[in-house]
Amino acid sequence: MVFTGEQISQRAWCDRMDASPEPQQKGGTLVLVRRQPPVSQGLLETLKARLKKSCTCSMPCAQALVQGLFPAIHWLPQYRLKEYLAGDVMSGLVIGIILVPQAIAYSLLAGLQPIYSLYTSFFANLIYFLMGTSRHVNVGIFSLLCLMVGQVVDRELQLAGFDPSQDSLGPRNNDSTLNNSATTLIIGLQDCRRDCYAIRVATALTLMAGLYQVLMGILRLGFVSTYLSQPLLDGFAMGASVTILTSQAKHMLGVQIPRHQGLGMVVHTWLSLLQNVGQANICDVVTSALCLGVLLAAKELSDRYRHRLKVPIPTELFVIVVATIVSHFGQLHTQFGSRVAGNIPTGFVAPQVPDPKIMWRVALDAMSLALVGSAFSISLAEMFARSHGYSVSANQELLAVGCCNVLPAFFHCFATSAALSKTLVKIATGCQTQLSSVVSAAVVLLVLLVLAPLFHDLQRCVLACIIVVSLRGALRKVKDLPQLWRLSPADALVWVATAATCVLVSTEAGLLAGVFFSLLSLAGRTQRPRAALLARIGDSTFYEDAAEFEGLLPPPEVRVFRFTGPLYYANKDFFLRSLYRLTGLDAGHSATRKDQGPEVGVSNRSLADGKDLGSVSSGAGLVVPLAFGFHTVVIDCAPLLFLDVAGMATLKDLRRDYRALDITLLLACCSPSVRDTLRKGGFLGEEQGAENELLFPSVHSAVEAACARREELLAADSAL
Repeated sequence: MVFTGEQISQRAWCDRMDASPEPQQKGGTLVLVRRQPPVSQGLLETLKARLKKSCTCSMPCAQALVQGLFPAIHWLPQYRLKEYLAGDVMSGLVIGIILVPQAIAYSLLAGLQPIYSLYTSFFANLIYFLMGTSRHVNVGIFSLLCLMVGQVVDRELQLAGFDPSQDSLGPRNNDSTLNNSATTLIIGLQDCRRDCYAIRVATALTLMAGLYQVLMGILRLGFVSTYLSQPLLDGFAMGASVTILTSQAKHMLGVQIPRHQGLGMVVHTWLSLLQNVGQANICDVVTSALCLGVLLAAKELSDRYRHRLKVPIPTELFVIVVATIVSHFGQLHTQFGSRVAGNIPTGFVAPQVPDPKIMWRVALDAMSLALVGSAFSISLAEMFARSHGYSVSANQELLAVGCCNVLPAFFHCFATSAALSKTLVKIATGCQTQLSSVVSAAVVLLVLLVLAPLFHDLQRCVLACIIVVSLRGALRKVKDLPQLWRLSPADALVWVATAATCVLVSTEAGLLAGVFFSLLSLAGRTQRPRAALLARIGDSTFYEDAAEFEGLLPPPEVRVFRFTGPLYYANKDFFLRSLYRLTGLDAGHSATRKDQGPEVGVSNRSLADGKDLGSVSSGAGLVVPLAFGFHTVVIDCAPLLFLDVAGMATLKDLRRDYRALDITLLLACCSPSVRDTLRKGGFLGEEQGAENELLFPSVHSAVEAACARREELLAADSAL
């Protein structure tokens, strides 16, 4: 680039074999000298170097590897007791108290015994404490994952011949039996009843999902989750929340209906509820109404006065304690037939290897489970890291969440991920590090060893109410849809498509639909970007869209075209159509007509400020008649992100067609990557100085150069 004073009058790029530390002065102008690019190694040499580096074993490398795998080793020695301990203990106690009722309640979603939810909460907190890079995220049971696990468990139970209308919770002592009418019994299930087989399916699914996540972390695929956009995740959360609400409606009403699977599960469930609403249990309906009223009122008051409350009120725990006492002394199960949680054993069950046969059957289901869990965990970790001024590693988060699924799967646990609601509670109660997760695990351990049997008489409708109230935040996101539509209709379409598919088809189909529409919206934005003709802003050197702003001055006999997107195979035709439409000249068609005959096709549309496009006489002069109202087209390449082979060919053909019509094509504001592509693609030609004549650092410099060349030609023509 060549600068004369403050205004750029000429452009010069030159290559040198040696790097120059300072710009060179040449004739009073400042010349920008290109550095020689570093010599790049070949693919084979790069792979050899990386393999040698990764296989080199030394004590520093081993320490770095261990610290990278277990970040707690790095930050624990630097722990500030006086500053962090009080907040971590308080937040850990509060989360532990909240975890207990939620763990018991979410077992309804997963179709498993409550003890397994407690196991999951205990192990997930300990493992993420050691391996997580986020200081604030809480990893544990998550309603969306519980729903996805429960759907797979119900399907496999039905295929195994178990009665799909039976639930995992109840006063029985794990005595579910096989459905005698089933024709698809799996060999070896005679000694494994319903709840036993349900946890086998859940652990096999969890292990497969965890292996996928660990593999993604090893392969450094943490960036994959970024392709799940926020509208997609919000729409998925909305649709899954409606599905969860639907699954809990029968527990709040106290009716027994079959569990529907497959397409239209939500619609079929509501139809069954309407058909059996007359069989509702009055005791469960009254209890559900009271619990919903108390929980919703408490949540609203907590939200309104959260700035005055130092510690969130554990309303769920109070409701569970009161409901359990009333149910026990009122004998609601025996007197009114209200269904209760049943026996919850204490202690730990011996570890067991998940069934490999079941793992193969649920391998496809585990993919969506792993993707959803990874996306939510990484997005939450990065969000809170940005707000608190530190960084997290997406690949290490994948390893941490994956190990939270792989290792606990051998201890009768099911899938986990980061949860937004509990993370917000941790931050509100003063959490500073993941040491709070150890305190939460200690609270869950106390319940596992001592307090679990006390919840025997807890009504199942109370647990369903806790689940429904926890969906309040996700269901409220529907209010953001109008604003999202005003901001970006494409994102709103992704939101609606994902949520609707989750509700009307299935959660897995909703996730696939969201990904499809996200990619479609991305392709649509690049395939049909905005195009405009630019005009000058007063006497300044800046140019803007003449159709959007008033009072702009179009450059005389020059058309400045802006294309706000990349130029590649999918939008090259739209690029040409937009350029031809705005300039009023189909260069390809007109150039072909000129080659075929002596007359040049003239556009029917005049863009020269409404003046007649009369041409100067065509004699032996140097100046070509302005048959189209302009002699130069300047393309503003500042928004041009990249060029591919098709885009390069389009520019070459366009310059050839314009040259046939005696119109000059200039490019302005090209990024270094676009300039390199133009140079390598042969657009600049082999002539010395061709780059200086075609590429300009600004739109204004290109317009001035075009006008100066025109004046020189006019002066030479007059002299002749």
